Amino acid sequence: MSVMENFVPCKYNSEEVVVHPLFDKPEEKFDPEKLGPMQMTKSVKYSLISLRVYLILMTGLAGYRVLVLAGVIK
Repeated sequence: MSVMENFVPCKYNSEEVVVHPLFDKPEEKFDPEKLGPMQMTKSVKYSLISLRVYLILMTGLAGYRVLVLAGVIK
C-alpha cells in the first residue's frame, strides 16, 4: 500500500506530502562502537569534573542531613 493511494487532494495548491512516522522507512541508527572517543576541550573537562565534585559533595551533605535527622549523628 502506497502513501499516495491514501492521499486526499485538498483545496490548497501544495506539493508537500506528510508521511506518518509509522509508515515511514526506519532510519539507520548510529553505532556507538564506530564513533570512537568524544573529543573534549580542557574547559569542558574541567566543567564536567567540577560538576561531578559538586554532585558528590551535595549527595554527601544530603546523606549527612539524613543521618542527623535520624539521630545517628549528634
